Amino acid sequence: MDVYLAIASKRDQRDYADTPIPEDLVRRILDSGRLSGNSQNRQRWEFVVVETAQQQLAETVWQPRNVLGAKLVVAICGDAQGIDVGRCAQNMMLCAWGEGVTSCPNGIRDQDAAAEICGAQVKLVLSFGYPARPRNPESRPAEDWSARAKRKPLDELVRRV
Repeated sequence: MDVYLAIASKRDQRDYADTPIPEDLVRRILDSGRLSGNSQNRQRWEFVVVETAQQQLAETVWQPRNVLGAKLVVAICGDAQGIDVGRCAQNMMLCAWGEGVTSCPNGIRDQDAAAEICGAQVKLVLSFGYPARPRNPESRPAEDWSARAKRKPLDELVRRV
């Protein structure tokens, strides 16, 4: 999929189909996080794939339902700074969407409980799954997806000096 089309058509998804994500795709999603640019290339993160503790981790995020229905849950842990966590998460989510897997970032409500479950400070929890209602990003051009996004118009956000 074209990168701009992937960006324009990606939406956070919270309802997932009951279809498992193939292990080779899980590995690519995780590797996309590893490949993210980060401050001084220090790579101050660890990716925890949450399998047996999914129910418990769901109770630590703001919207437990997002995690409960996911087929892949990844906690980005460690000492990475916010910008690095964001870059890492976006890489993983765009890689997934390029393969038809939707995702949603989940903020942490109970830091201590999340850290106890994952064995490290949790910065962000990502939930992934095939969409419950399939979407075809190639059904319209990227410009149409962009126009339909609930975002401020670009002209309101750009200044030139």
